[in-house]
Amino acid sequence: MTSYFRSLSFLLLATLFSIVVGCKGSEESVTNTSSGTDPITLIVFESDTNPDWENMESPVGQKIKEDTGVTLDVEFDIEGGKTKIPLMVASGEYPDMILPKGEASTLVEADALIDLAPLIEEHAPNIKKMLGDELNRLKWSSDDPSIYILSNNTVDEERAIPNFGVLIQHDVVKELGYPEMNELEDVEKAIREYKKRYPEINGQPTIGLTLQSDGWRFQSATLNSGFMMTGGGDDGEYFVDPETYEAILHYRRPEEKEVFRWYNHMNHEGLLDSDSFVHKHDQWLAKLSTGRALATVAPDWMIYEAQSALRDAGMHERMYGMYPITLSEDYKHNAFRNNGFQAGWGIGITKDCKDPVRAIKFLDYLVKEETQIMLNWGFEGEHYEVVDGKRVIPEDVLERRNNDKNFLKETGIGYNFARFAPRYGDGALDSTGQTYTISTREQEMANQTEVEKEVLKNYNAEIWKDLYPSADELPESSWGAAYNIPIPEGSQLNVNNQRMLDIAFKRVPEAILADPERFDDVWAQFMEDLDKVGVEESEAEFTQIIRDTVELWRND
Repeated sequence: MTSYFRSLSFLLLATLFSIVVGCKGSEESVTNTSSGTDPITLIVFESDTNPDWENMESPVGQKIKEDTGVTLDVEFDIEGGKTKIPLMVASGEYPDMILPKGEASTLVEADALIDLAPLIEEHAPNIKKMLGDELNRLKWSSDDPSIYILSNNTVDEERAIPNFGVLIQHDVVKELGYPEMNELEDVEKAIREYKKRYPEINGQPTIGLTLQSDGWRFQSATLNSGFMMTGGGDDGEYFVDPETYEAILHYRRPEEKEVFRWYNHMNHEGLLDSDSFVHKHDQWLAKLSTGRALATVAPDWMIYEAQSALRDAGMHERMYGMYPITLSEDYKHNAFRNNGFQAGWGIGITKDCKDPVRAIKFLDYLVKEETQIMLNWGFEGEHYEVVDGKRVIPEDVLERRNNDKNFLKETGIGYNFARFAPRYGDGALDSTGQTYTISTREQEMANQTEVEKEVLKNYNAEIWKDLYPSADELPESSWGAAYNIPIPEGSQLNVNNQRMLDIAFKRVPEAILADPERFDDVWAQFMEDLDKVGVEESEAEFTQIIRDTVELWRND
């Protein structure tokens, strides 16, 4: 661990004003005129976790160091930077690069980040090629057109995998003869009947529906299900009207109240995991991994470890399918809504960076075609072969990619390095007409277990995406995803948003766990609490921010 991260960690246990960092004093420091592949270490703070990070010791990591001369010294965070980034601002000293997630405004207000626009123009031809006109979306605001954050989102994305749904065990639908799985009522019937037939699984009591409630994951899974099940796209805490751009705190929509009423009903019927609001993330994963939880609600990436554990254990019938469940047939699931290129979250270069030119050239290297292919496919002859001009993954390698949880860490293939810069998404084609990523329809089908294939076939589908409304059926978002839009740090809106989220974290579990006859009273108190902190004023202000964003992106 570098002196920078040692001192920052020490601060969290000591006092705010005793920060001692070593970013500038690193012995690897070079001048801003360095070039080529002279060795340099860039210190990076990443406001997220990454259990697969391997300190650039993998073959892919070594190749990146060989080509660029850059070593990344990365600290990952579990709090989204909410504590450590304010501490950096208080000290006035920063690492070379930061991925701040939702804390970018804090850094911009502190003049901690440099404008990337001139660096991209002069030193980043691959970034310019990849983003093209989408560079316009990286502008900070209409008042400040600087580019402080280089998005690490996907370009030309045509996803083959749903990003959200109700996850239901394969054996549940098989046992019940593949019943309709469209509405919440369908889910309830299936869980009730299967749990009645099998009160125990592998010697443990069967859990019907278990919910995620650990910290920010509660918001990403359970809270977000309110709008996902009622025809909304993922815009964070707000629902945005696609025609008027009017924003409303999504809990205030009457239809969402009925989603949470359903959770309340499931709890009253004994079909909801009684530990849903007290267990931690690892405990939630453990319940899914043992196969005794019949269903959950979450984004696809949140259950990856559980799916892998079940697959590794040969419990293929206990793995989960992803269904576009809505409150009723009146709503279309928006998992595949087209948001366009997503700006807002990504990576910034700080004013303390020892060599901004090397930093932007490194990011530019990550997005060039050859690197993107390597990050997704690995090395020809080792991780894939070229057959009739097409990249093909051998069966033994594919087996490892699907079943060996250490594969990504050992090889460096995957999201480890792609997370630091924009990247081509699923469906995007390289100069040879092949996809950059391996996540194609054909590959998804090749990855399936026999049980999964059987389930999909009985629902007249080949992949889970087939069950969902396509992007063509949904309104396109001209503001991207609203949670990515920066809000001025310290503004009343920023303060109100946190207060309203805190209220939701308190009142939603209370409403779900209440006696059914008290649900309306608890929900009314929830709405009253929101009124007291100025929800209508916040909605009006955020509506204007949405409209300003749409206008900014229109003006090239």
